[in-house]
Amino acid sequence: MAQISQQYSYRAQKALGLVNGTPDYAPVAGFEGPEVSAKTQSYSLDGRLYAYVLPTVVRIFQAEGAKVLQELPLSNIVEINFSPRGTYLSTWERPVKLEDGAQHKNLRVFSVSTGEELISFTQKSQDGWDLQYTISESHAIRLVSSEIQVYRPSEWNKGISDKLKVEGSTSISLSPGLNPSVAVFVAEKKGAPASIKIYGLSTLGSPPTCQKTFFKADRAQIKWNTLGTQVLLLTQTEVDNSNKSYYGETGMYLLSAAGNFDCRVTLDKEGPIHDFAWSPNSKEFGVVYGYMPAKTMIFDQRVRTLHDFGMAPHNFISFNPQSRLIALAGFGNLAGKIDIFDRRSLTKVCTIDAPNTSFCDWSPDGRFLLTATLSPRLRVDNGIKVWHCTGPLMHIQMIDELYHTCWRPTPVENVPQFGQAIPFAPPPCDSVKSFHAQQKPAALKPAGAYRPPGARGLATPSIFKREDEGGPGTMSGSSTPPRYSRSPVPGAPGYGQANGNGHHQHNGRRHVPGAPPSGSPSPAPDSRNKRKKGKKEGSGTGPSTPAEEGVPDGPTTPGSGANTPGGRQNGRQDGQGKKRSNGGILSIPMPPPPPTIEIEAPPLTPVTPGGDGSLDPIAKKARNLTKKLKAIEELKDKSKRGERLEATQLRKIDGEAEIRKELATLGL
Repeated sequence: MAQISQQYSYRAQKALGLVNGTPDYAPVAGFEGPEVSAKTQSYSLDGRLYAYVLPTVVRIFQAEGAKVLQELPLSNIVEINFSPRGTYLSTWERPVKLEDGAQHKNLRVFSVSTGEELISFTQKSQDGWDLQYTISESHAIRLVSSEIQVYRPSEWNKGISDKLKVEGSTSISLSPGLNPSVAVFVAEKKGAPASIKIYGLSTLGSPPTCQKTFFKADRAQIKWNTLGTQVLLLTQTEVDNSNKSYYGETGMYLLSAAGNFDCRVTLDKEGPIHDFAWSPNSKEFGVVYGYMPAKTMIFDQRVRTLHDFGMAPHNFISFNPQSRLIALAGFGNLAGKIDIFDRRSLTKVCTIDAPNTSFCDWSPDGRFLLTATLSPRLRVDNGIKVWHCTGPLMHIQMIDELYHTCWRPTPVENVPQFGQAIPFAPPPCDSVKSFHAQQKPAALKPAGAYRPPGARGLATPSIFKREDEGGPGTMSGSSTPPRYSRSPVPGAPGYGQANGNGHHQHNGRRHVPGAPPSGSPSPAPDSRNKRKKGKKEGSGTGPSTPAEEGVPDGPTTPGSGANTPGGRQNGRQDGQGKKRSNGGILSIPMPPPPPTIEIEAPPLTPVTPGGDGSLDPIAKKARNLTKKLKAIEELKDKSKRGERLEATQLRKIDGEAEIRKELATLGL
């Protein structure tokens, strides 16, 4: 039998449609989308029926051929759902206050064949709004204020046929299978532990066949296996008391409907449970758990480990309907990589790159994956993609503001057998070829050195540029540019010596080549300490002399220091030697400062920025050439140490002879 992909439907703000599967993915003939926006859509569980909701009407179609079966004149419908065999259609609308004060029965059940309303209820909450049916539609149940109510659909007019009150119950789940059971979850409240209880539907008044109590469970997610013999319970708290997770703490439990087995699923990696799923064969299940990168494990029905997939950025797991393939993916804030594994060999088949995916589901024949980017999760690049299980993209359909899409359900017995070997991919349809033709190849930008935003653009300072962009050479020890404007702190190592740039300083002051020498150097730190000590110990009432006050007693000369920075500094320091006592000022004679040895600057030493105004163009050029020679020497040292040099650095070394020749022509 030829490979087939099942029909799928989609609903967008301005479009609604049915599309056939492989090989052409053409729209279903005879189906015309409505002119107004549809509020919701749904298939029946057996795939026989399809329905959508408009503001004033609900239309029911035969999925094969898109033939209209019923039009129900209903307004303000928000949700619809079929019973398992498509016999009944349930609708839900938002509750409103009626003028006569009666309760608004906003949950209604209709016969699909006749369109007749069979029964109605008051259902305020939209969560869990619909009735739950057995697979044979012999019974239907709903939870009303901690009471489980049971109905017989063949006798809707007789009302409730059975009921059970479970105090504190917040959610229920009816199992599939021929011998259905009801799982009831009771949340933790006022210090009382949470619990799950399983009752047989036919013996609802009897004690539960299985129950388990536990803490840290404010809400729960219940998943039955296909046979309805075991149930997985994912519990979650609103707040994580350890403050390790924003989404609260999670836990997982496995219970048997027969009551012969129950346990907690122990996981060996700390962190939340991201996703879990039963295999369709009902014998095993998979769990994705732990802080990223998450861990994925396959367990059997006795919670024994079958396989460990290791750690990877995954938060989604899904078995194909034939239990042959497993899809592990990372969606949401993850990259959107889908890894397909063969369950038999436990080897990876392929990896699919599907970024921005918000919906992913296997086709009923297990050969294809449908991924979609939906709105409002993302409002750009909305569309549907169909992938083959071996990786190739089969079909793509871009749709603006896509709200919902799904495969048409088909029983496993009505699709081709999967086979022993994984099938080969058929050729992609024309939409893939046209999509790739319209896509412009993105130019890959070469990765360069990072620069902060303030250092980008045409006005980038040279210290932020690489050497191949015209920046300075790499400096020894650190790439951080030197701070020219700062001088060493007095008393610190290097004070009075050459600074980091080779510029000599005199007593903590800059020395500009060509400036006249200072005649009154400032005293050394030791003499300053002596003066402070002398102020504390000395006592005298004699008048101070001009020399003691720090005022020059002779005419001011350029070299005397009275108008130099050093002279001003001495005046401040000498002024600190005054001590006020009994309303008078006592002057303490200060010892003469020790002679200071001037250190002559070597020729061609680069000056500190700020002194460029005193240099002629020849001196500036010589300074720049000296800088280049210094950088070349550092590059040579790097090369001797065995470091690898870039091409621009090698060219810089090759130009050493020309720089020395140019420096020699300056005559300095």
